[in-house]
Amino acid sequence: MCRKNFVSGVDIATLNCSFRVHPLTENLRAAMDTELSEEIKTLEEFVEGRLKPNLVRAITERDKVFERQKTFSDLRKNIENLEKNTVTSMRTLVNIGAEIYTEAEAPDTRHIFVEVGHGFYVEFTWAEALKYIAEREKLLSRQIEEYTGKIGAIKVQIKVALEAIRKLLNIPDAEL
Repeated sequence: MCRKNFVSGVDIATLNCSFRVHPLTENLRAAMDTELSEEIKTLEEFVEGRLKPNLVRAITERDKVFERQKTFSDLRKNIENLEKNTVTSMRTLVNIGAEIYTEAEAPDTRHIFVEVGHGFYVEFTWAEALKYIAEREKLLSRQIEEYTGKIGAIKVQIKVALEAIRKLLNIPDAEL
């Protein structure tokens, strides 16, 4: 028991004794802490289990589209160089796999085969190939824009979730 003395109107017992919290209040605080912990855990699991993998997947897919775009860009430049220099035949090295090259001769370069997807190739003239490549580059640019938008949206969702966690933990802005 605390000793109660009044000195100068101040209850010394309130200064020297610890306060006892009502058990109901302790239970309520524990329940609130548990609920808060569950909310934080749920948000963390959402960020780690769903948002971050989605972000990685979207970035990987966009990188694949960038690679296809570069392939078509290189092909377009090569065809333009062939046209510019009026090259009608050529000798070249061809990668036959595992970085092993062999010499190849193309007696007529005015017709080329372009992969159109799923392992299928179509024979084009230079003009037809350039027209096809231009259409594919437009399509690939739109896909890149879509993936970039999706990546941005996922990053915003991650930021919102992290901000919610910060607020639940009462952490000032600069620390997170």
